[in-house]
Amino acid sequence: MLLDQDLKIKNIIAAQIVRVFYPYIIAKTETGEYLSLNISDTEHNDPLFWDELRSILKAKIWVPIGKHYHQLLDNGWMVNQPVY
Repeated sequence: MLLDQDLKIKNIIAAQIVRVFYPYIIAKTETGEYLSLNISDTEHNDPLFWDELRSILKAKIWVPIGKHYHQLLDNGWMVNQPVY
């Protein structure tokens, strides 16, 4: 179970949104790498999603991004806790 958690944590990148211009989102990772984020069709067409991203950009909040697909993670920083 702990190996699963470690694997999940390794698949999360911390990044700050540095640029939001429809239909692109650019984020900068802790290591200074710039990523173009992939978004779903639903997010692409959701004006509230774009407003929230601009708010995140303005607040300079760190967000979790999936390492492999470069997508914002909807479950945030949460990692499943082991059941004892």
